[in-house]
Amino acid sequence: MEAHPSRNFGLDLVRVTETTALAAARWTGSGNYEEAHRVASRAMASALSTLDINGHIVIGEEGRVGTPPNLQTGATVGSGRGPDLDVIVDPIDGTDLVIKGRPNAISVIGMAPRGAMWSPVPAIYMEKIVVDREVAATLVPECMDAPAAWTLALIARVKKKAVRDMTVILLDRPRHYDLIEEIRAAGARIILRDEGDAEGALLAATVNSGVDVLMGIGGASQGVIAACAVKAMGGAMLARLSPQDAEERAAVRQAGLDTDAILTADQLVRSDEIFFAATGITNSLLLTPTRFFSTHAETSSLLLRAETGTRRFIRAEHAVQV
Repeated sequence: MEAHPSRNFGLDLVRVTETTALAAARWTGSGNYEEAHRVASRAMASALSTLDINGHIVIGEEGRVGTPPNLQTGATVGSGRGPDLDVIVDPIDGTDLVIKGRPNAISVIGMAPRGAMWSPVPAIYMEKIVVDREVAATLVPECMDAPAAWTLALIARVKKKAVRDMTVILLDRPRHYDLIEEIRAAGARIILRDEGDAEGALLAATVNSGVDVLMGIGGASQGVIAACAVKAMGGAMLARLSPQDAEERAAVRQAGLDTDAILTADQLVRSDEIFFAATGITNSLLLTPTRFFSTHAETSSLLLRAETGTRRFIRAEHAVQV
């Protein structure tokens, strides 16, 4: 982590997610998963190539149809004429949401000095808990193994609200059956999501978003991306690798990764020089969707800079040919 960003790259990153969202949004409701991912990935790769950075993809998109080589793990992005940086991307967080015309799909990217981001490759899944800055100091490692009711009561006490008034967001997956039952038994409300793991973490880390905590198992890549946003907003996060089948467990074990270690956002991203950008593709609680008109398109983006604590919401118009 010797080289540091020489300037504010935030707006450059927003242009990357805007470009990607504009490409992905054309496939809303199309039903074509592979082509939506292919087009979005290529748009993001092309936009990244214009940045004056020597970027290193920490966790890539390999294994997915249409992923260009420069979005795969270990690939170099940018012109090579700038600082050495870690880059983590998700061209579409929620591709299935896009092709079905459902809400909560976004394009996201995070960036930090080289060597700052933890890379759990080849791990695919990660267990997470995310909260906002109001209760960040309350989130202790014991929460990962405690009953959901205990963790929810801890958070509720700091927020000065009843557990029944709290909202938990998590993915609607069979692996969460027991957790869902625990949360319901505790009395909290639940938002079940088909996809959009990173967007869910973003909501949980945002004060007064209507979401108090994210729980459950999602993507490992989305976990590191989420850590960028959580740190930038002063929230807190706990994470632990959670292999979901024998093949993943063997790969993780062979890579020497510890599946018992509970990590914080500070361990997932070991720097405060973090930039994070997200642009809405379909409608979400935080960002309006990318919209097309006869003469232009409109995008809605969020830009975070951890070092300064800056949070910007950006509405942009783009001249496009329909």
